Amino acid sequence: MNIGEVAQKTGLPAKTIRYYEDIGLVTAERRPNGYRDYGDTEIHNLRFVQRARGLGFSVADCRDLLSLYRDRHRSSSDVRALAEARLRKVDDKIAELQGLRATLDHLVNACAGDDRPDCPILDDLAGDPNAT
Repeated sequence: MNIGEVAQKTGLPAKTIRYYEDIGLVTAERRPNGYRDYGDTEIHNLRFVQRARGLGFSVADCRDLLSLYRDRHRSSSDVRALAEARLRKVDDKIAELQGLRATLDHLVNACAGDDRPDCPILDDLAGDPNAT
């Protein structure tokens, strides 16, 4: 299967597939003419990586997860440790976004939103210590 067909089957851009091959996440066979030739295993691995990336795992994490997936003698505790680390990062990001939301909510509520030029949102962004 050529890279265009694989891109269609996986929903990944050909550029991303080539990148994953360049960094060793996926390996395609080469035809005598030098073109890549992907099979079902490569499509499965690409979908695996796509799903892992969608959950926010880094490329390095994906490499580790693929390695663990291929290792039938793996310990599920190794997989869980990676997932727990990712979960902690998600929780940290949620806390950061909640703080951001609270700040924006406060600023929006402090702004009259009328025709007057004074604006506590701009004052806050400018670092005015007297801003609301």
